[in-house]
Amino acid sequence: MNTELKEALQLLGKERNIPEEALLEAIQNSLMIACKNHFGKSDNIIVNIDPDTYEYKILQQKEVVETVEDPVLQINLADARMIEPKAELGDVINIEIDSRKFGRIATQNAKGVIVQKIKEEERNSVYNEFAAHEHGIMTGIVQRFLGKNISINLGQADAILAESEQVKTESYRPQQRLKVYVLEVKNNPRGPRISVSRTHPDLVRCLFEQEVSEVKDGTVEIKAIAREAGSRTKMAVLSNDENVDPVGACVGVNGVRVNAVVDELYGEKIDIINWDDNPAYLIENALSPAKVICVVADEDNKEAKVIVPDFQLSLAIGKEGQNARLAAKLTGYKIDIKSETQAQESGLFEELGMEVPQSGEEDEYYAEILADKMGGVIEDEEYDADEAEETSDEAQYGETENGNEDEE
Repeated sequence: MNTELKEALQLLGKERNIPEEALLEAIQNSLMIACKNHFGKSDNIIVNIDPDTYEYKILQQKEVVETVEDPVLQINLADARMIEPKAELGDVINIEIDSRKFGRIATQNAKGVIVQKIKEEERNSVYNEFAAHEHGIMTGIVQRFLGKNISINLGQADAILAESEQVKTESYRPQQRLKVYVLEVKNNPRGPRISVSRTHPDLVRCLFEQEVSEVKDGTVEIKAIAREAGSRTKMAVLSNDENVDPVGACVGVNGVRVNAVVDELYGEKIDIINWDDNPAYLIENALSPAKVICVVADEDNKEAKVIVPDFQLSLAIGKEGQNARLAAKLTGYKIDIKSETQAQESGLFEELGMEVPQSGEEDEYYAEILADKMGGVIEDEEYDADEAEETSDEAQYGETENGNEDEE
């Protein structure tokens, strides 16, 4: 057994994370190259390496002829019988070659082949490791600034955080630890090229998978995410177990789970809502914390008309239209939001086949349901206007259930 070679290859494979089979293949190829450099050709060379003992043999096949024209490929009968006593003309015999007799150039070339193979396998090993994390998250350290891009050290390789994938409200500094979403991993001769993001919606998804065991095991499913990085995220969740509240599971006791995600996103607000297969109910949930009187969803055209109380209009639309914009992204519907007064003035009530409520009769009127209008209609339960206004103020300026303040 070649103990020294075995120990050396095992140690090298462990340090560089390279399979021993690849190292043995590198040695085999290097010996073939050495033979080619030494003899001028390697067509008749056979290299055998025992994977158990690490013993290797180099055999040169030669044809037994009467007159030798090519000494690399042929051998005369007398010389052949010194190696193989029963050799006859036309036979092919194997002659063992001592690799220690190779010249300096052949040895250097063989060494170069081994080194090149080791580097190639090391690159492939690193690539395979990071390819397994593609579309997932990794923790890295801010290394240096490359113009407006940032180099993030992920351990065995560096990733590029492009300017377009950086959150405008975040500031980055050298040696800062950062969780990033792996967008793409490409293999090239200089090693894997990794692109990462801090703005991708799936960064939020992966963070919740880490923090919420119910999401990781599939009990709670994240159905949709709409995100404006650095400002606000809306996330719709569904429970596959009737005994598990999906929103409560994601929020955690005293908001501990969602706050862990918020901290990782440096204070980005997160709204968690219940998913519903009925688009009208989903749109109503998506417009939370605004109170909705009526939603009419057209599934064919992916459009929805929403009526909200006058004092809830600004909350439904949100600051600079953010709430409505995120609700539209989350649901995939174009949402037209009108206040109660605007709906009356524009004739929307008549268009929907609804009578305009008389003053003082709004509560009773909005308790009636329109059945099956343009894909689905929702009307809120009876409510008290003063109580609703108080609730609205709390939603705009108080603490929401995920522990973040909502802005008007």
